[in-house]
Amino acid sequence: PNLSKWLRWSQQVRRITWGSDRFYELNGAVVKGRHISTCGGSFEHQTTRPPLLTNMMTRDKNHKIRSFSMTSEPELKIQTANGSEASRQMHLNAREDVDVVDPLILKANERTPRSVSMLSDSFGRFHDYLRISLTERCNLRCQYCMPEEGVDLTPDGKLLTTDEILRLARLFVAAGVTKIRLTGGEPLVRPDVERVVEGLGAISGVESLGMTTNGIVLAKKLPALAKAGLTALNVSLDTLDPARFQAITRRKGFDKVVGSIKAALAHRPAVRRVKINCVVMRGVNDDELTDFVLLTERAPVEVRFIEYMPFDGNRWDDKTLVSYAEMVDRIRARFPDFARATDRDRPHDTSKAWRVPGFAGQVGFITSMTQHFCGSCNRLRLTADGSIKVCLFGKAEVSLRDAMRAGATDAQLAEVVGAAVR
Repeated sequence: PNLSKWLRWSQQVRRITWGSDRFYELNGAVVKGRHISTCGGSFEHQTTRPPLLTNMMTRDKNHKIRSFSMTSEPELKIQTANGSEASRQMHLNAREDVDVVDPLILKANERTPRSVSMLSDSFGRFHDYLRISLTERCNLRCQYCMPEEGVDLTPDGKLLTTDEILRLARLFVAAGVTKIRLTGGEPLVRPDVERVVEGLGAISGVESLGMTTNGIVLAKKLPALAKAGLTALNVSLDTLDPARFQAITRRKGFDKVVGSIKAALAHRPAVRRVKINCVVMRGVNDDELTDFVLLTERAPVEVRFIEYMPFDGNRWDDKTLVSYAEMVDRIRARFPDFARATDRDRPHDTSKAWRVPGFAGQVGFITSMTQHFCGSCNRLRLTADGSIKVCLFGKAEVSLRDAMRAGATDAQLAEVVGAAVR
């Protein structure tokens, strides 16, 4: 399809130019029209930046508008960055210039057999971040993640092929996904991982291509991955003590992981962001909090402390959890000027940014257990065997692999995705 331009604004508004027709998606309602004017500003065919609506939709001039949505035509509902809400009538052109159509199926003509808003769910969230699991295999056996003997693996024939991964990725990107992250298992144990990264990096519209890895084999693969288009890395490291590393992971490899982090930093600016993920467990590694913070003193890295979460492989015990609030208090005991860095937060971040003034890097907290972030979640997950999961904790899955192998067209796949996301 001749899908030429996307206009992004506050992660809520999408504009698509299709030939001479223009479509605007406002929190799930798709509006088609030659011109939509709004009290002093308008969406125009050649607009290259978001319209400046700050002073025309609300009298709160000190707060940038965060989102808006159609409530009852032609009323517009506005939410400002400080959380306040206002509403005002839109001054629309003649009614025949504007048609509200089904939010899940938008057809410019018969050659438009796909859903523009297949990534919008019933809560008004637009999922523009896709996490793709490349394999179920892993070369570590971390205590909180996998039993020592491993897990039953899906037969290779039931896993997505590289061509299938790239086909689905193109479908998601065409619908609005801009950020892709590769996960596992351990994604780097997949034999053709470089080919996957190269194929994803070549898709127009992918603004960020990241990977979460344990770092064991990253250093030797990184030059090829960076050349193929990898732009962001999250390296898992739960301790700075080699003996403790072996106890947690049930494998050796501490020096390899540290070497991979150094290699990632050496590949800047090609690899734009380097993060260290640390799962904090009471009585295991919580005495190393400030040691990890010290890593940010000279290195432009983000250390992210993750609240311990129960999965199938570990039983819930509230004695294991170290809460976000407790971690902050303990770090402040060593660094009294440790402070929140809201200016470094990005929309839909799962991590809350903090930093020590003067340090090169920063610290983040992923507060999955004590302060969940479901309301702003924009992630979808594609499992190694080709199922789409809307929620990490949810059991519901829909197989896109089976649909593809049964001969589904891209339009039919889009309908399957749309139904799953809703």
